[in-house]
Amino acid sequence: MPAAPDLDQDPTGGYRPLVVVLLSPLVFALVFASWTIFAVLGLELKVLLALGEGRFAVLLAMPMAVGALASLPMAALAQRFGGRRVMIASLLLICPFLWGLAQSRDYHHFLLAGAGLGLGAGSLAAGLVYVAGLCPRRHAGLALGLYGAGMAGAGLSYLLLPLVSQAYGWRTAPLLYLLPVLLVAALLWLFADDRLDEARGSHARLWRGLLAGLGRLACWRLWRLALVYSFFYGAFVALALWLPAYLSAQYQLPLKGAALAALPFTLAVGLGQVVGGAWADVRDFRALRWWVSAFVLVCLFLLSYPPFAMSIEGVHGVIVLRYEAPLWGFLSLLTAMGMAMGIGQGSLMRLIHRDHGDEMPLVGGLALTLGGLFAALLPLMFVIGSEWVGIRTAGFMFLYGSLVVCMLVMVWDHASGYAGRA
Repeated sequence: MPAAPDLDQDPTGGYRPLVVVLLSPLVFALVFASWTIFAVLGLELKVLLALGEGRFAVLLAMPMAVGALASLPMAALAQRFGGRRVMIASLLLICPFLWGLAQSRDYHHFLLAGAGLGLGAGSLAAGLVYVAGLCPRRHAGLALGLYGAGMAGAGLSYLLLPLVSQAYGWRTAPLLYLLPVLLVAALLWLFADDRLDEARGSHARLWRGLLAGLGRLACWRLWRLALVYSFFYGAFVALALWLPAYLSAQYQLPLKGAALAALPFTLAVGLGQVVGGAWADVRDFRALRWWVSAFVLVCLFLLSYPPFAMSIEGVHGVIVLRYEAPLWGFLSLLTAMGMAMGIGQGSLMRLIHRDHGDEMPLVGGLALTLGGLFAALLPLMFVIGSEWVGIRTAGFMFLYGSLVVCMLVMVWDHASGYAGRA
């Protein structure tokens, strides 16, 4: 398959790819904002539906689970029919579920609405294929980083939903996103162009290539970067959903205060994506992924420490030592970890584009699928840790263990590659 066209060679004059690069993060942001509705309004929904922690975790996980299953097929459709069309269709598809969420009364209705919102992942996968196909190779990292920065859209929910819920009731909150979703879909329809997708090859050729690529999923080379990326992507999504409730319970914050306290984490991840992608344009980030992973590992280790008291038999009596991370310390560490996670995501997506640029629908879709499945698993693990172990920070402990496994896979992959060269 030919290399992705450069902006300078764009027959439309160059502005259409630029418009797509600017609009795509808005698509990403709106999808993430709709996914975090349950997280921000969680306290009200739990009271309204009398939900236990387990049922609420399933509700949080539903959009990610459906989104993970939709990512690969939607990436294939984007390569077949054009990224613009699939992005627009995915945005329009979530509109009735946003409306239905505002009308829901039963737990199963909320689950159905959450599953429908998960279909918005189709626009994420399609946008990834679209941006990767349009951006010039020398600036692919920056373009993909800007696209991934749309993850900060979770901050929209943190900022707006508590205010809307307090002023007009929580049922108005999902309707808040209907107009922006329709507006961005209209802008994509007016200013984006599928001809640039279709210029890369005939439909029959693209379809045959994709079917052939599916048979290559048994090849480990396609999984190695996707697997590492899935940790950073899945961990961010899960934390974005979990943090408001965690901060509210751990530090006795009101809903609005907990959501605002979690905002710097999402913004740091978005900024880190841009920095990591742009940096990866000028140097090889294969070595840096180790340093990024190691830094995140240290942060998770420190965040895993629950409040504790320790008694020491001293010479003059019992000495009691108490530890509890202050809110400012917890948020500072969390924000620093978010920046590192964003740098990891941006740089890894640039590496995926460099090594598998002709297979972005397959490898990019695989990365989003694995990340979505990991994100869907995490709320359940957080609940198990909190309810069964009895420690709220067990979620960070699980993330720590998952990253250790991920780094061991990286070691094995590095050793295998070294042995192969030898």
